[in-house]
Amino acid sequence: MAIPPRTTTPGVYRQYGQQHPVQRVGPNVTDDYERWYTEATPNNRMVLSIRSGINSEIAWALDRLYRLCANDQFILKTIPGLTDALFEWPEWYATEGYLMAEQYRLFAMPDAEHRKRRHALESIFILRNSATNEPNAYELANHSRTLPLLFNALTNLDPDTDMNAEFVLNAIELLQAISLGVILPDPASNKKDPLPTLLQITGHSSNRSLIISSLTLLAQLLSNIQNTRRLDSNSPALAASVRYLPLFVDRALVEASLNYLYAHLSHPPMVKAFLHHPLMPSTLRVLVSFLLSEQVEETVNLDISAVSRAIPATTVVIPVHDLTKEELETLVSMPEPQRCYEWMKIMFIATPDGELTQVDFWTLYKDAFTPFADRHPVLVASDVIKNVNVVFPQAQAMVLPGPPQRFVVRGVDRRKNTEAAPRFKCLWERSQCSVSPFEAPGELYDHLLQHLESSENPEPPCLWATCPLPSTSKQRLRPHILTHLSSSQPPAKHPSQDDTITVTADGESYPFTDPTKRQPPPLRQTNISYTRPVADPPSAALTALLIIRILFRSSFVATSETAPRVDGEHFGFPGVVEDDEGDDVVEDIGGELEGERRGRRAFVGVRRMMEDVRMKDEALMSWMVEMVYAAYDGLFRS
Repeated sequence: MAIPPRTTTPGVYRQYGQQHPVQRVGPNVTDDYERWYTEATPNNRMVLSIRSGINSEIAWALDRLYRLCANDQFILKTIPGLTDALFEWPEWYATEGYLMAEQYRLFAMPDAEHRKRRHALESIFILRNSATNEPNAYELANHSRTLPLLFNALTNLDPDTDMNAEFVLNAIELLQAISLGVILPDPASNKKDPLPTLLQITGHSSNRSLIISSLTLLAQLLSNIQNTRRLDSNSPALAASVRYLPLFVDRALVEASLNYLYAHLSHPPMVKAFLHHPLMPSTLRVLVSFLLSEQVEETVNLDISAVSRAIPATTVVIPVHDLTKEELETLVSMPEPQRCYEWMKIMFIATPDGELTQVDFWTLYKDAFTPFADRHPVLVASDVIKNVNVVFPQAQAMVLPGPPQRFVVRGVDRRKNTEAAPRFKCLWERSQCSVSPFEAPGELYDHLLQHLESSENPEPPCLWATCPLPSTSKQRLRPHILTHLSSSQPPAKHPSQDDTITVTADGESYPFTDPTKRQPPPLRQTNISYTRPVADPPSAALTALLIIRILFRSSFVATSETAPRVDGEHFGFPGVVEDDEGDDVVEDIGGELEGERRGRRAFVGVRRMMEDVRMKDEALMSWMVEMVYAAYDGLFRS
């Protein structure tokens, strides 16, 4: 695993997540100033300065090397002797120097030892940063002095002391870079073993940087099949990983914990033991919570509305056409039946769905021409009805069965005015009043009262348009007039009533001819809102998913993969598994069945949380679906 280079000046160690600088004096040079001193020759100035034993020359060389060590062009093996020269001071400190540092823990070290300790810190810092480059990591991994140095450092040095914290941190991170082929020694041997120190750091240290580096290194070392024998179900690193896992805000610490958990639980005996761990259910819940916190979703709105049309609920009623004064003067002098024909053409139109009663026809004709009957005779009712077929051949007079019977003329309807009449226009004198429209209903009512008071007849009829009210007293006529006035305000609507009416898109009109036969319109707006993942989960979330998957397979697969039994009473049908009864009881060796039951109960407890996990990758999402279904199935078996 590649580790990022650190640019912190050697001599700056970390404790409790902070940096504590150590004063140093050195020349300030620009980058690449010493370019010609890195030439691949045995007499390289850098190597000669490090081996010179002159403190100023050593400081000069190390100062420039730590500026170059993170550069991809810096290759250790191209400078002969440089790698061996950089090992000298770290080896001294890991085997002897640390003892003197412990003696002077509360006091300043002698100048000579202090300089050597500083050279050791700078040298291992340079080795650590150069190992981020693959050729250098390969060079150090195969060097005979690398592992002895690192194992001595992690065995001899106390990582809890401030004097050793930075050296141990660099040693751990250097071991990370070359951990691919590192085999841990057998604990029964007398060889140096870094594992106890790493476990001590993860379990008891308060230095965040050391904890993260130790967990990362342990995950890499224990991923090697040859090191799995060193796994322990009661490992302090396991307890630390479970303890630090809920700290989602500390990304680096959570990722290190997840990597170790995955390496630990990838070994079957360890995951079976973990199913008995008291914190296993809460750990599973935290892992699912981490998946939910890492998923990035977007809200999608899908319009599935059917085609529809909305029209205003408040419509302007267009009045029927009444004879104007000019039209009436023209028609009165015509001879019958020509006058009847022309009157019908003005007052009616042919409409297939139209329908008027025969009484309405006769009443309209009679009201229009009876006042002039002394000079121009009028037709009788039967002749008027017969003339309808002359003017409108498609119209038909008929009798509709009852009770009561209705005499109608079908195929014609009243003609409508092309323009809507003003709301407060006076229609007295059968719509012949020439006064301009009013602004308010009160003004119109006062005007109508003037018409009423000016009449000399004590019981006049209602002369509003075609109102059929017969003669009545003026006292009763005054409130009747109010029925012809429009309100100044539209009627109040229920709060849930909309301002528009939805109709089907096939040409349905409003107002409806027969509201009881109105087709149910579709909803004007039907939206489906749902969330979907924008991208695949990050690497840390994928590691959490793999850990969940391992726990799932250990909890459920043993039951789902039980082989069908074949004997005298069973035919071994695939998928048919019957529980044993009576004395034939499966022995729970090592508590494995109880562990599986605990695992199934834990998944049942988080099944609703897992239902909220969304992943863009279909294969990963199928894992979640499978685990959710299995959890619901386990609800009845656990």
